[in-house]
This record gives sequence, structure tokens and C-alpha cells, in this order.
Amino acid sequence: MFRWIFFLFFVAIIEIYAFQAFRTITKVRWVLVGYQLISLLALIYISYQFSQFDRRVGQNSKTLLTLGLLLLLFIPKIILTFFMLMEDVFRVFSGTVTHFMGDNDNGNFLPSRRKFVSQVALVIAAIPFTSLIYGMTKGKYNFRVLKQTLFFPDLPDDFDGFTITQISDVHSGSFDDSEKIQHAIDLINENKTDLMLFTGDIVNTHATEMHPWIEIFNKMDNHKFGKYAVLGNHDYGEYVEWPSQASKDENFEAIKALYGQIGFDLLLNQHKKIKKGESEIAIVGVENWGKNFKQAGDLNKASQGLTKEDFKILMSHDPSHWEYEVKHDDKHFQLTLSGHTHGLQFGIEIPGIISWSPVQYVYKQWAGLYENLGRYIYVNRGLGFHAYPGRVGIWPEITVFELKKGEKVA
Repeated sequence: MFRWIFFLFFVAIIEIYAFQAFRTITKVRWVLVGYQLISLLALIYISYQFSQFDRRVGQNSKTLLTLGLLLLLFIPKIILTFFMLMEDVFRVFSGTVTHFMGDNDNGNFLPSRRKFVSQVALVIAAIPFTSLIYGMTKGKYNFRVLKQTLFFPDLPDDFDGFTITQISDVHSGSFDDSEKIQHAIDLINENKTDLMLFTGDIVNTHATEMHPWIEIFNKMDNHKFGKYAVLGNHDYGEYVEWPSQASKDENFEAIKALYGQIGFDLLLNQHKKIKKGESEIAIVGVENWGKNFKQAGDLNKASQGLTKEDFKILMSHDPSHWEYEVKHDDKHFQLTLSGHTHGLQFGIEIPGIISWSPVQYVYKQWAGLYENLGRYIYVNRGLGFHAYPGRVGIWPEITVFELKKGEKVA
């Protein structure tokens, strides 16, 4: 009950202050009434949809739309509230000074709101508003192919120039445009790499979410050295209520089978060696291991029989695994590929200038390439989207790696 009271109080404050910004700009009655009506209807719709959320179903198209609408409605209004609240602090301070100095000629304790402040607030609030709309309509399918060249002094000679494509976090249950997904597969095929790796989360929860997309994903070309995958945290079906443990187990088995149905060899705490010429490298795949998430991954089991000298590429869905276990492991995993964070699907990335997302306050490694003592981790930003039905600034990613023998280039 207390949480609901706090929520209603929070909403009321935001609505009051946001309305003040509009009322300062215009006195046209139909505009103000229209604004209030739209806000009320949106709030009613959001409240109703949240009250109808079914833990047995989990995320679906309605919950995606609802969360998108919630962000679209409240983030700009929170910005307006901040500006209006700061102006009120100034107005109280100014009124207090004026009162005690005896210079209040008009008899009002508080000075009038300044139109300029409301105009600035509305302009700034319009930035996330338009960005969120773009993210929900265009950004979620704004696929980018990012290329990385990585240097390793211990890379076997025969693998000098070896190429790998990585995808992650498909979240097929969120897809709604087959042409856009086909475009992503076309981008993957255009790069014609030696090896394909998929670092988990093929669905949001249910195996059936992937069924409409299997045919499109099967248009992905074969790769000379194979296609390998690992499970992500969403692949275990742990975010909904199941009628029985048997139905949950059945769904889990169906999800594991999905990877094979689109041509991937699923590695469950195991490794496979691939050979080129006279050399070998090991593809190591662990089940999900995450700080504060499911920890089914067993690094020792997956790498059993491998040595420090073997060149190893580890697939581990959650990058916190690298932070807490992998980078300190005596077997020296040269390259780890992860996903999971999605870069929170919101942030600012300008190469060489800024790379920021709120998710960085939770994950030390949240997007792109990181190094520790010659060991690398690359965190893929994900191919799909989850919860918020869009992407702003953190675009869906297909990563292409080229492995080179030698010291890293400064």
C-alpha cells in the first residue's frame, strides 16, 4: 500500500509541474485541455496494462508497448519537473529576499514564472521524447556491423587472419518485422567469416517465440569452421510462473533444441577444438554465469583438458563472469565474448569522444572491447531488444573479428 501511495504522489508531482510548464507557454484552453486529456488516457492505459500483467505469460507485445509508452510519457515530464522545481527554489529564495528587503510592490510573495525557463525545459524535454519515438520506430532495427582486429602473440600461425562473426541477445519474442530481421541475416552473410558464434538469449522466455523466425535464421550461411552458441539467462525460462516444473523443463529442452534448429552447435559447459592447417584453437562455451543472475556456468568443466598454452575463445553470456572469474583464471582465456547488457538500449556513443550508458554503473564491462593483462573481453550490444521496445544511441550489433598474430598495436 505504501508503495502505491508513494507512486501516486510521485505521479501527481510530475503531472502538476509538467502542466505548469505548458501553462506558462500557452493559455489556449483547448491545447491545455488536450494535453491533460492525453496524459490522463495514457496514464489509465498504462495502469490498466500493468494491473493485467500475467506472470505466467511474461513479456509480450502489450507489455513492450506499455513500457515504451511509460518511458515516453514520464522521462520528458521528469525533465520538465526538474526545471520547474529548480525555478520554484529560485522563486522562493527571490521572494524571501524581496520580502525582507521591503521591495515587494505587487503584493505577491512569489515572482511569476518566467516563460523563458519553460521554453528551455520543453526544448530539452523534447530531446528524449523524440529520441524514444525514433528508438521505438527505427532505432530498434538500426543494425550496425562493427569490426575489430585483435592481436595475440600466442595465436597459432595458421589462424593469423582468422575471422569470426558474433551475435548475441536475439530476444526473438520481441521481433515484429520480418523484413528487418532478414536484413540482419543478410548483413551477417555479407561478411563471409570463418566462424559464427552466438552468445545466448535466443528468446525472452518461451521456445515458441522463436518459431516464426526459424525460417529466416536458417537463411544464415554455413561457416567453414562451424557455428557455436551458448545459453543466456533468458533461455532458462526463469522470469515467469510455470504451472509445473515439468512444463518449465519441457520449455528449457525446447529452447536448447532451437539452437540446433537454426544450425548452431550448443556448448553446455564444454569445448570444441577447431583445426586449421597444423594448428588448433578451442571454442569454450559455458552456461549462464552472472553476478546476481543464474550461475549454471562451470568454467573448469568447460575447459577440462585445456592448458594455459592452448589458444582459447570463451563464450560466456554475462560479462560479470569475466570480471569475477575468467580474467583471474590460471588457464589464461585469451578472448571472451559476451552480451547480456544490451548497453541498456539507451546511451550515447561517439567513437573517440564519449561512451556512456546508465548500465555502466552496474557492469564494469558493458559494451565493446576491454583488456586485462593481455586477456580481452568483447561485450556485444545485442541483436534484439527487451523490455523497452527500442534503442536510443546503443544500436543493435553484429560484430566481425579478425584475429592477428603479433603484439597489440597502440
